[in-house]
Amino acid sequence: MTTLSVLGSTGSIGTQTLDVADKLGLPVAALTAAKNITLLEQQVRKYHPALAVVFDEEKARELRLNIRDTDTRVESGMDGLVEAAQLPQADLVLNSVVGMVGLKPTIAAAQAKKNIALANKETLVAGGDLVTDAVRDNGVKLLPVDSEHSAIFQCLQGMPDKKVLKKLILTASGGPFFGKTTEELRNVTVEQALNHPNWSMGAKITIDSATMMNKGLEIIEAGRLFEVGGEDIDVVVHRESIIHSLVEFTDNSVLAQLGVPDMRIPIQYAITYPMRYESPVQELHLAQIGKLSFYEPDYETFTCLRACKKAFAMGGAATAIANGANEEANLLFRQGKIKFLDIGELVMGAVDNIANFTPKCVEDILEVDAKARQYVRENL
Repeated sequence: MTTLSVLGSTGSIGTQTLDVADKLGLPVAALTAAKNITLLEQQVRKYHPALAVVFDEEKARELRLNIRDTDTRVESGMDGLVEAAQLPQADLVLNSVVGMVGLKPTIAAAQAKKNIALANKETLVAGGDLVTDAVRDNGVKLLPVDSEHSAIFQCLQGMPDKKVLKKLILTASGGPFFGKTTEELRNVTVEQALNHPNWSMGAKITIDSATMMNKGLEIIEAGRLFEVGGEDIDVVVHRESIIHSLVEFTDNSVLAQLGVPDMRIPIQYAITYPMRYESPVQELHLAQIGKLSFYEPDYETFTCLRACKKAFAMGGAATAIANGANEEANLLFRQGKIKFLDIGELVMGAVDNIANFTPKCVEDILEVDAKARQYVRENL
């Protein structure tokens, strides 16, 4: 029986992971949160983990008092996250924290010989070879949780030889602003950007979907997960979010993975791989769906998507620069300090203006990430 360590247990992916754990009857050894100690306390009392981590140190002290009647130990900060990622009792670390904060715990989990279910795309985008090398050198599995990458992973099962792979095709919902012009997007509000048509996600990722930065990050992540160059990764807008991604082979046959838009399907597959079990997700009825539609993405209007493709082609630290700039710009937009279209302009500006190089260690990544965030703050 797999024992889980869930990093980011109070977020959208984390709570759905615990739904899956309930269905499968899996024990949970560690739970972590940024600062939502109200929900984390409820989770601690239900799952009785050995360790609970709150990134915010003040909130961690508060939680420690609140659950002093339990046997769960409380830690805080990055050291706490790394400990949760390396906890001896856990077999699988599901990393669903948001942003660059997920990088060190992912590498730590690999170094501790833990299999990793990755929902923190920023880890691969920014960390690149540092992450994939750690996974390879320690002989652990890196299992994708994002619906698109899980779909590709599933379609590639049984592929006889990597040489037969021709192209990866990522589907995109298009977000709430599909078909909008630059002029129409000039004054959109945070509330409008958070109104995703198909998926229930956290605020940062929902804004990334609206700017299509999310799809740009997924191009980079797919390239690193499946060792494919950006020129062999396509994006198609698929409004219904029923086909989660496709794979094309050298004979031009195409395989696709379909399902209702519910993250518990890819979460469960990552946890139970290579086995499949009954899930809490409803069955897909194609006749009720009626039709599936497909469109070309708008690279001109959605600058973030173009910036990510450029950064991936550049290699080196460019992808970490794009990611760091976006994290800062995304936050500033949610705080009402910049406009929606500024996000893409700032990300592209950071990619174009910050010197690129080949990172040698995690500290290099963190340093260039800080430079990207500084660039954004200085160019509002």
